Order: sequence, then C-alpha cells, then structure tokens
Amino acid sequence: MFNKFLRENKIASVILTVLRLYLGYSWFTAGFHKLTGGFDAAGFLKGAIANPVKGPDGTVVFGWYVDFLKHIALPNVDVFNVLVPWGETLIGLGLILGCLTTAAMFFGLVMNFSFFLAGTVSHNPRDIFLGFIILTAGYNAGKIGLDRWVVPFFRKMSNKAADTKKSKATV
Repeated sequence: MFNKFLRENKIASVILTVLRLYLGYSWFTAGFHKLTGGFDAAGFLKGAIANPVKGPDGTVVFGWYVDFLKHIALPNVDVFNVLVPWGETLIGLGLILGCLTTAAMFFGLVMNFSFFLAGTVSHNPRDIFLGFIILTAGYNAGKIGLDRWVVPFFRKMSNKAADTKKSKATV
C-alpha cells in the first residue's frame, strides 16, 4: 500500500520532489565545494584505515571495507580524488533536475554507505533513509522533473532496439 502511494500518487510526487531537491542541493554543494576548493581524499582514507569502525568489544566491524580502503582506494587515491567530487556534483544535479533520478539516488546511496562504512556518521543515516524513499518511489520521484521526458525516451529507444533485435533473429 505504501509502495503504491510512493510510486503512483500525485501528492507523493510533490513530496518526493521536495525531498529530491533537498538531497540534491546537499549533494551538489558538497561536490561543488570539493571541485572548486580542492579535494584530496588521502587524509580521509588514512584516517578511516587508522581508526576503523569498531564494535562494543573493540573488534573491527567492517574489516573487508578497511582492506578495500587500504589495498584499493588509497593506492588509487588520484582516481577517488576525481570520482568523489564529480560523483557528488552529478548526483546533486540529477536529483535537482529530476533527471535519471533513480540512477542518481542509487549512486548517492552507494556513496552514503561508503562514507558510513568508513566511520562517518554525520547526516548519512538521514540521507540513506530519504534516499531509500526516493529509490523506492522510482519514476514518480522524478515525474516533476526531466524524468517526465527522459524516461519515456529511453523506454522507447530500448523497445526499438529490442524490436530490431527480434526482427533480425526471425530473418
């Protein structure tokens, strides 16, 4: 019942637009400040490796993620120095414009969980909660935005490609 409301209701699309704009602004400003003010993830990565998330008994909770940071992220910090600010900025733009909203929110949640697993609580729990609402709503979250035109265009192009593939297979 709640999913149906989120996915189909006009009032829900208005509420989702407000949530989308709020999160989009947060993502966009965070990314834009990193792009214009300089950004180096090395310090954050070293801190997350040196002080990983620990349980009540003092053991590391997400050891696999610490290994990822230590062996993949830190040695490739230059890649992450580009991915993080551009990712945040593009996620923000997608959410603000309501363009490819579901994809933008999915990648926003990936980044939120990445920060969360590294030990940054901040506003991540709230953003994850709101992000799942937007992701669950699907198309309705971007209906008051560019998705009104973009999603049908992609569906039409996808159907044409499938029809072309079918007609070639029957020949």
